[in-house]
Amino acid sequence: MTFTIESRDGKTRAGTLKTLHGPVQTPVFMPVATQGTIKALGADDIKALGMRAILANSYHLGLRPGPDVIEAHGGLAKFMAYDGAILTDSGGFQIFSLADLREVDDKGVVFKSHLDGSPQFLTPESVIALQARLGSDMWTTLDECPPYPCTEEQARKALERTMRWTDRSVEAFKREDARTGGGHLFFPILQGSVYGPLRRRAAEHIVSAGPHGVAIGGFSVGEEKAQTWAALAEALDALPEGLPRYLMGMGTPEDLWDAVALGVDMMDCVWPTRVARNGLIMSSRGRLNIKNGAFRNDQEPLDPGCACYTCRTFTRAYLCHLYRAGELAAYRLLTIHNVHFNLATMARIREAVVAGRFEADRKAFLDKYRGGIC
Repeated sequence: MTFTIESRDGKTRAGTLKTLHGPVQTPVFMPVATQGTIKALGADDIKALGMRAILANSYHLGLRPGPDVIEAHGGLAKFMAYDGAILTDSGGFQIFSLADLREVDDKGVVFKSHLDGSPQFLTPESVIALQARLGSDMWTTLDECPPYPCTEEQARKALERTMRWTDRSVEAFKREDARTGGGHLFFPILQGSVYGPLRRRAAEHIVSAGPHGVAIGGFSVGEEKAQTWAALAEALDALPEGLPRYLMGMGTPEDLWDAVALGVDMMDCVWPTRVARNGLIMSSRGRLNIKNGAFRNDQEPLDPGCACYTCRTFTRAYLCHLYRAGELAAYRLLTIHNVHFNLATMARIREAVVAGRFEADRKAFLDKYRGGIC
């Protein structure tokens, strides 16, 4: 068993996922290290924040610096001086976002590199082989992410291609896992757009692939949140209890509580780091924009209840000054806070599940967080 559920409260679960780089307690938020780094942070920051799982992107790393460089360093964890677990995305979403540069058929995806225009070809087998060379712990599969809006027929065709690619990935995973010493985890990607019956069909198919976990993709592409949660609930209800459920690309504080309420175990998102670079800060009392002149003389920390390095050390006035002056230190300090906030929120969610008070804690958090921008 690679995943053990230790506590339940309604549909919420708290568990432990075993990886080659140690256990990961769930539910877990995985900060995004797309190109082998969490933007604006160094390896010492990542260690101090205590993150035990992160996401990296095989599409970007495959293009630059390339698998030869990373393999020569002994794998991505050593390359970036990180000692936790790494899940690698297959690149399907990035290819979806490069619609004008790619062609898709059942064999795979032909596309032009966004870096230099060079021709590239991805297949289900090559995506698995690339992740094996990168040395990540959890491997995802090549998928076709349909756009939104799309018809149910368009979503069905994309799903059927994704399912065929998943079937081809099974043997590739077994082969590459054995070649690289074993113990890696297989997380095929589940699609289906906003159509509940397609999500259920995808879930039932994925189970036949014998996965260690399920990556649920295709959300946050323009649909309304109500559509997201309805389609996600359909998929989760069709999955076995014993599989960890990883919701891809969602990670606002509200998302963390709402997704775990439906039974999600793992999440990732660039949102906390991206908005930090734009001066938007999360706090227990709501969001604040550090650029605002109201903070120029404010001697409080970003969040008085926060224990991160930034809040323990600096005032809002200093951080406002750094950001308005264009100092690069602002990006690091604000990113430390936002990432810490998401990690701490997910730790609070886990505690609430274990204690059997999830709904009460969820309401208390959201009432305070949504109470207004401070």
